[in-house]
Amino acid sequence: MKMEAVQERLKQWGELIITTASGERYEIHLGDTTFDFQQRLIKLSTPGGDYLIDGDTIENIKQHYGHKVEDEDSH
Repeated sequence: MKMEAVQERLKQWGELIITTASGERYEIHLGDTTFDFQQRLIKLSTPGGDYLIDGDTIENIKQHYGHKVEDEDSH
C-alpha cells in the first residue's frame, strides 16, 4: 500500500492501525505521525521514543474507533 494512501486515510479517519510486511503493528494518530515522502518514511512519535517506519512496507490499514476505557479494578 502506498504511504500516500495511508496519509490520506489518516487524514480522513484520524487514527489507524497499520501493519507492515514483517507483521509489526502500529497505532498511529494525526497528532503524532509525520510523513517524509522524499525518504519514504513514516515517523511515529511516542512517549517512549520515535519510530521510523518504511512507508513502502505497509501491508494493510485498519480504522480504529474510540472507546471507553474500562477500569481494570472493576472486574
